[in-house]
Amino acid sequence: MDPLEMGQKFSLRQELDRDANLQFLPAPDVRKVEKRPILQRKLCIVFGLVAAAVSLSLLTGILVWRFHLHQDMAKPRVYVGSMSIANQRFLSDYEDPDSKPFVKMASLVSQQLRVMYDTNTVLTKYFQRSSVEAFSDGGSDSLTAYYRSEFSIPEPQQDSVDVAVQSLQMAAGSQKSRQGRVLLKPQHSLNVDAVVTKAIDPRMTSSSLLVKKSFNVHVREGGVIQSPGFPDSSYPSNVYLQWRLRADAAHRVRLDFQKLILEDDCQHDFVKIYDSLAPIEQTAIAEHCGIPQHLLSFVSSGNVMLLTLVTNKEKNFPGFIANFSQVPLEPPADCGGTLSGDVGQFSSPYFPSSYPPRTSCVWNIQVSKGKSVKVKFSKFYVGNDSIDCSRDYVEVNGRRLCGSKEGSTTVASRSNLMSVKFNSDWSYVHQGFFAAFEAFIPSDSCPGSFRCSNGWCVDSRLHCDGVDDCGDASDEEECSACAPNVFRCKNARCVSRTTLCDGKDDCSDGSDEFKCEKSGDVTTCSDSSFRCKNGHCLDKVNPECDGEVDCEDASDEEACQCGLQPYRSSRIVGGEASQEGEWPWQVSLQLVGQGHACGASLLSGRWLLTAAHCVQDKGSARHSQADQWEAVLGQHILSQPNEWTVRRKVSRIVAHRHFDQFTFDNDVALMQLDSDVPLNQHIWPICLPSPTHRFPAGQEAWITGWGASRERGVAGSVMQKAKVGIISSSVCNIAMNNEVTDGMMCAGVLKGGVDACQGDSGGPLSVISPNGRVFLAGVVSWGDGCARRNKPGIYTRVSRYRKWIEEHSGI
Repeated sequence: MDPLEMGQKFSLRQELDRDANLQFLPAPDVRKVEKRPILQRKLCIVFGLVAAAVSLSLLTGILVWRFHLHQDMAKPRVYVGSMSIANQRFLSDYEDPDSKPFVKMASLVSQQLRVMYDTNTVLTKYFQRSSVEAFSDGGSDSLTAYYRSEFSIPEPQQDSVDVAVQSLQMAAGSQKSRQGRVLLKPQHSLNVDAVVTKAIDPRMTSSSLLVKKSFNVHVREGGVIQSPGFPDSSYPSNVYLQWRLRADAAHRVRLDFQKLILEDDCQHDFVKIYDSLAPIEQTAIAEHCGIPQHLLSFVSSGNVMLLTLVTNKEKNFPGFIANFSQVPLEPPADCGGTLSGDVGQFSSPYFPSSYPPRTSCVWNIQVSKGKSVKVKFSKFYVGNDSIDCSRDYVEVNGRRLCGSKEGSTTVASRSNLMSVKFNSDWSYVHQGFFAAFEAFIPSDSCPGSFRCSNGWCVDSRLHCDGVDDCGDASDEEECSACAPNVFRCKNARCVSRTTLCDGKDDCSDGSDEFKCEKSGDVTTCSDSSFRCKNGHCLDKVNPECDGEVDCEDASDEEACQCGLQPYRSSRIVGGEASQEGEWPWQVSLQLVGQGHACGASLLSGRWLLTAAHCVQDKGSARHSQADQWEAVLGQHILSQPNEWTVRRKVSRIVAHRHFDQFTFDNDVALMQLDSDVPLNQHIWPICLPSPTHRFPAGQEAWITGWGASRERGVAGSVMQKAKVGIISSSVCNIAMNNEVTDGMMCAGVLKGGVDACQGDSGGPLSVISPNGRVFLAGVVSWGDGCARRNKPGIYTRVSRYRKWIEEHSGI
């Protein structure tokens, strides 16, 4: 056994000390024996030193051997790549890996790779084998081969091999320019135009992957791909699956995900999409896990695409289902061109689907002479934010924009001409952009409106309203309507600074009590205090269910099994499709035999909250009677019940007795179900706010439902969602002719285009707190049309009715 592993340690001093303690018997003749002990001691010392030297040498040798063994311990490393071959054309037989043409060409490519590796002293030393995975049409009478090369590399040498592979990739073009081939005999030569290669994603070569399969799919006729077992069971553990998608020549592959529900951690389970037929990192265009919060739709740059799924052994989820199809290869109609007129719109190719890789578009905008141009990007998700925007970008008159820009970005010109260029590189695409252009007179760019610093125009009534309406906050700058010793509220009201943090809502929007340092448990309660069950109060803003115990009796954290979106992670006008299970408290209220009529929110296993106007009798229709209604929960597509769908009859309706059918004041009602519903990731209650919960102006909120997608439209099928902002009551009353009561709140987008509509009534206005818990801020009530400019949606303010809800339901 290795002495180091035995834990033994040699000590010369210990040996010498042991000899010094030895006792010798007395000799009969001291003169005859007095020199022998000295000689013995010398011999012991010599032998001890020799033994020490031998042991030290042995240990040194073992350490050196172990070090070199560690240095030379090779690890497998896989590189995947593509080779563009100019003197070969794509044959249909190349789609079949068992065909003779495929086998013959694969052999030539493997030989070519071997010769290329042999010309490099680093690569030839560690190369093991190569295999050709697929072929595709390279365009212009060329062929693209996708290959996999395996090396066995000592760990200290891995970086040098990576460098050697990169140099080989760059050398392919120069090699061709010198002699048109790479060191093969003329009859076997391949005219290599380009080589792209890189080490494969290590998650795809893990030794834990037990199942590895590939599927070849031609997308000509369209169809569906889904993970194994979807939707009846979770996907299997420890698998690496890949689908090679191929379109006809002169076409692109399009992949649209209907559902994607994976584990949140992309280091464990993920899908990855490539703009090629091999998992080459330079061609990766997307990677996703969990439940994405936006549309997943991708288009290839050529006629091939690769979809991969990798899972580990834990936390399996339902998986995914996606539609595939093909679209013409020529540049799409929304890619560039000349735009004339004084107003117009344009977007990145295929928006709101992701734009394709390797795409370039140029729009030349020309408005009337004597005017200038301004372009406003209302949606902008182009590449990653960087200083130079060297990868994906939009260039406007020489200025590059990239990254994700919330709100809006506006660029103005000094003439009637503007050039907008869009460019995407090889990898990682994004949703793109949507923009509108408008002509303006430089001397009077916003007649009758407020002119923002970015050149955009907003309603002058929105100036100094406490909300960033311009997108650059210039409408909220230099707002000095209040005297120096007076506090300006978020809603533009002026109050005395002596009222700040006095526990009273003097602003009527709570902004005078927002940033108060007091947060302790006190015995004196104010109008804005949260009351604990023991009678004490908190001056902390929104303490309920925030994950911190603030009340002495911990009552601020009671009844908090609500408002969590288990996977994270009226049709809505201007919204987008939600993911299944994303809003598990959303309920469809259906009239028996008639279908969806209103929305509602789940408060507990048996109680729902909706709008009172939904349950009013209309002529002969007895909507106030419980037996006329049925509640459907866990539903995503109204016409397609699934394994999570639950139907319950309504046993009792409690509408607010002071509901005003003319003003819609007190527009709130409770419904009791005939039996409890099972709570799971698709059916879950939303949190109710306390009477003092504050939803300040400008806070982000979400509306959801199946209502009409436009004014006077028909109900939708797939649940929609849309992001809106809370609007201050003062601004809202200006816009809505002072028809907003204290029991109402406003939310929307004042420029129009996003709103709830018919069929959304009674549904939730959800606000996500900083810790991810969702509170029911409002109930969809009424509005002046749907999604009109300067006409926000009006919602029942739930915090105002918190005590009423508790009195009638016990919640």
